[in-house]
Amino acid sequence: MTLDQLETPRLVLDEARLEANLARMARHLAGRAGLRPHMKTAKSAEVAHRALEGQFGGITVSTLKEAEQFLGAGVRDLLYAVGVVPGKLEQVAALQDRGADLTVVLDSAQNARAVAQRAEGLGIRLPVLIEVDTDGHRSGVGPDAPELLEIARILHAHPATELRGVMTHAGESYNRRSVEAIAALAEQERLGVVGPAERIRAAGLPCPVVSVGSTPTALLGRSLEGVTEVRAGVYMFFDLVMAGLGVCGLDEIALSVTCTVIGHQPEKGWVITDAGWMAMSRDRGTAKQPTDQGYGLVCDLEGRPFGDLIVADASQEHGIITHRRGERFDLGAFPVGRVLRVLPNHACATAAAHPAYQVVRSDTEVRAVWERFGFW
Repeated sequence: MTLDQLETPRLVLDEARLEANLARMARHLAGRAGLRPHMKTAKSAEVAHRALEGQFGGITVSTLKEAEQFLGAGVRDLLYAVGVVPGKLEQVAALQDRGADLTVVLDSAQNARAVAQRAEGLGIRLPVLIEVDTDGHRSGVGPDAPELLEIARILHAHPATELRGVMTHAGESYNRRSVEAIAALAEQERLGVVGPAERIRAAGLPCPVVSVGSTPTALLGRSLEGVTEVRAGVYMFFDLVMAGLGVCGLDEIALSVTCTVIGHQPEKGWVITDAGWMAMSRDRGTAKQPTDQGYGLVCDLEGRPFGDLIVADASQEHGIITHRRGERFDLGAFPVGRVLRVLPNHACATAAAHPAYQVVRSDTEVRAVWERFGFW
């Protein structure tokens, strides 16, 4: 079966590009730090097994459902990289009972005490990383905050918790506008988490794990001295945001969405398709970049971009293709029924709308269908 024989929209994964992207990251980190792939985008056992080839065997997840699914697929070493709360520890305990080595994260003394007490009540011992805020982007305790050592002491002293180390996420890397700026942020990320690790050790406490992670900083950072593991996820697929940052080229983006031309508005220069924001997501991550890709960059069935044709607007089930500068183009080349592919702004958000990958290898033949899961 070929892509144009499937109902649309469908999520397409180019396996050859996936493999090349995985190999690129593995080469980049070889001998420098362990790779703990983040599976929040992929949510697929087939992708996870490929991402783990040649690695130490641990992955990162963003939901406990991901932990459950990947444990069922044979992956035991799991880092749940979203701040944990006591109310989720029953799920954690159930996963431990099934054999998971599941590490959680938190970033306050108050929560450390509450989590330790709940873990004790459940009769479990809980490995914990302290989340450090290295760029003001999201969660975490400050690298120099006195509370860092307070959290560490609580976790080390309590019999129900194990102080396993520190972690951070340089989410601001997505907002940088040059390779140089991302490299500088990567060094800020490294120093901002290695320093707290050294503070913890100087206080006589253990800190074996020093974990960093974002695809831009992982690939563009110049040093990993003092870092033990790197968490990155979207590098497997890449997307238009990553291309806009200079992290990848358009020909490295492994994900796309098929759509079918369902009509035209000739006076407006529009081609209308059946892939709206329900298929592509509402993510407009390229809007603040030098090149705004709308809701996605339009390609032919083989995945080759037409150049400046984008999904400029979208409603729930309709996509509107126009030239990015409003220039006229040959609408006759896009007859009703023609199947196209669209590269996404944000691989995570687009993939979340679909239950499976239609797997190709640099062509249009569907060689496999890999299921993916969603929700929590």
